[in-house]
Order: sequence, then structure tokens, then C-alpha cells
Amino acid sequence: MKKLIIIIIIFSFSIQVKAQDKPVTSEIDSTDIHVIDSSKVKTLDSTIKTLYGVISGEKGVKRNWKQFRYLFKPDAKLIPSGKDHDGVFKTRYLSPEEYILSSREWLVENGFFEKEIHRTVNTFGNISQVFSTYESFKSESDERPFMRGINSIQLLFDGTRWWIINIYWTQETQDNPIPKKYLP
Repeated sequence: MKKLIIIIIIFSFSIQVKAQDKPVTSEIDSTDIHVIDSSKVKTLDSTIKTLYGVISGEKGVKRNWKQFRYLFKPDAKLIPSGKDHDGVFKTRYLSPEEYILSSREWLVENGFFEKEIHRTVNTFGNISQVFSTYESFKSESDERPFMRGINSIQLLFDGTRWWIINIYWTQETQDNPIPKKYLP
């Protein structure tokens, strides 16, 4: 009986672990014609480029949210930070799905391009920490960004592909300029 219980527990745990590797999808995107390209997570570089690519697009262009979700390990967080009205730094914790729900319409209605302009990478074993400096534009043809900042991206290589664990970012301000070492 003891062996049977242990086998059931191990089997149950292995199902839960396997289920965690599947990206969460929303019924809202059931009409999305985009597909997932698994080759875009094979290298650290392609994963970062895909992250920027899937949130970027001209006004009126839908984003590939299937590919966006595929970048993230379950329980990953997107964490914007900045000062509130009282000047106190705050953070907001979003799942990839919450980010999609809060940003989807704005990105399409306004147009948005985020372009990486510099990157520093620290890797140990199968984990990497990337400081990715970005500039944001309303259209790809814009010459001047309306915003700049740094994305702190934590990633895991599972032996086959890269997963984004967290993205934690803040925007550049007059009081908080981007240090020269994080600029091209």
C-alpha cells in the first residue's frame, strides 16, 4: 500500500511539473491567426529579439500574443516600476496574461515599437541576467523615441530552449538618466 501511495504521489507531481511548461492561453485570442515559432527561443539572442518583436507594431497591427506567451515560463512576471504621484517608487506584478489584457488595445490603437539599443549579459550555468536598454517609438518611422529605459530580464535555459522568468523595468527620467555604461 505504501508503494502504491508513493507511486501515485510521484505520478501526480510529474503531471503537475509537465503541465507547468505549457504556456497559458486566453480564449480571447481564439481568432488569432498567428502561430508559434519554436525556433525563436533556441538562443538567448533570438529570445530577446522575439520579445521586442512581438510587442512592437504599427498602429492597427495586432500582436502575436501566442508567441509572446510562449516566451515565458509559467508563473513568470512582468514588473514595471516607477514613481507614483507622491514620488515613491512602486512596482506592479503582472502575469504575461495580465500584461496582454492591460496592454493589447493600447498597443494596437497607438502603435508601439520598443527597440533594444544596448545589452549586457551575465550568465552562470543555465541562468542569465540581461540588462537591455530600450527606446520606445509610436511608429517605426519615428526618428526620436518618446521614452527610454532598461529591462532587467531573467532567463532560464532548460537544455532545449530559453524561458523568460521575469522582466523588471523602469523608464528613464530627468532624475534617473540611463548610465553611460548601459548606452551604445
